[in-house]
Amino acid sequence: MKAVVVVVIAGIALAAALEQPVPVKDMPVGKSVNGRITMGYPATEGKVPYIVSLVFSNGNGGSWFCGGSIIGHTWVLTAAHCTNGASSVTIAYGSVRRHQPQFTHVVQQNDILQHEAYSTKTLNNDISLIRTPHVDFWSLVDKVELPRYEDRYNNYYGWWALLSGWGKTSDDSGVSDYLNCVDIQIADNSVCESYYGSTTITPNHVCIATPENKGSCSGDSGGPLVLHDVNRQVGIVSFGSSAGCLSNSPKGLTRVTGYLDWIRDHTGISY
Repeated sequence: MKAVVVVVIAGIALAAALEQPVPVKDMPVGKSVNGRITMGYPATEGKVPYIVSLVFSNGNGGSWFCGGSIIGHTWVLTAAHCTNGASSVTIAYGSVRRHQPQFTHVVQQNDILQHEAYSTKTLNNDISLIRTPHVDFWSLVDKVELPRYEDRYNNYYGWWALLSGWGKTSDDSGVSDYLNCVDIQIADNSVCESYYGSTTITPNHVCIATPENKGSCSGDSGGPLVLHDVNRQVGIVSFGSSAGCLSNSPKGLTRVTGYLDWIRDHTGISY
């Protein structure tokens, strides 16, 4: 059920000059982080059957980790800053422990569809699709639905949603082995605009305020933000502040409703 819109302390905007966004996968984190997805809780098996872990390779020995979501039998949704520069990706399905998936698929560059207008500077249009071999759905591996066309102008301010991922626990650690979740209330975009500026924040973003340091951290990039009540994905983890995961700074996500036509045109998926 829609909750009361978050009232955000004005000091967040006043305390910092406008910042350039930092991809969440590159955000610095403090050594005292508790809970991967910061200040979250461990996921139970089957709680988030639509999430996948993604290990990208650039073909030259470089690799990086992100999250993604299953949106159809042959499609995964993630962030463009995750796919950018990748020559292949290994997709792991159906696990809370990252190293113990139900199965994996390796997908090559030709099946990675990055938004043609993605900007590495502002991180606008931070969305990509990955075409996969056919995946059957069951209790541990299932799709998440996208917003319906009739909801494309819903800003979801004040709605509660679930964020999940395997983000880092400290600067010295790798990504977490165990999937974590956190419950997030969607904020007004003005909160992020005050921090990052109107050039960075557009109507195609979802903003989350983090007054209790609850949110995404390095390694959570590309992961889904899914509404509690209707199990529909409304956001893709995109960027945060260079001040770090525990800086109480707001974070920006790609707003899925802004790309329903783009997703439909490439996948045929619509609601």
